[in-house]
Amino acid sequence: MAFEDLLEDPVIQKYLHELVGPKGMPVAAAPPDGEVTDEELAEELDLELNDVRRALFILYENDLATYRRLRDEDSGWLTYLWTFEYDNIPENLEDEMYRLHEALEERREYERNHEFYLCEICSIRFEFGEAMDFGFECPECGSPLESMDNDRLVNAMDDRLDALEDELNLEA
Repeated sequence: MAFEDLLEDPVIQKYLHELVGPKGMPVAAAPPDGEVTDEELAEELDLELNDVRRALFILYENDLATYRRLRDEDSGWLTYLWTFEYDNIPENLEDEMYRLHEALEERREYERNHEFYLCEICSIRFEFGEAMDFGFECPECGSPLESMDNDRLVNAMDDRLDALEDELNLEA
């Protein structure tokens, strides 16, 4: 898939934005053909060099950019020539979905296996042991802690897990 096609996809735009943030998004959204230096990108995009470098290294850490180093024989300075590798984005997104699935399964089990109490004034949630340690009174405002039903939260996690399992073709 070409850069242009990938970058039109809102899911991929969101993914890149989450990786590099708003300051790095111009770098991620404008991948040049071939190799480019960080200085060239900074000048072309009218960005601070540090913001460009930060975005490039984040893309590198996520296998979305590679670099080649050249040493100037006269000065000894290193020049980094960057290449964007956006063909890895679909695989990276799938890996993220597997990580999300695993984290949601763990959180769902935690929610199912613990009893919670809530201060309705402060909106602070406590596990049973914490609530008991505080005498079932909120340590912030002194209001009584009420038993909290988290079935809606667990059901929402179940729905999200079902959707992820469908998307990833996992057996439930």
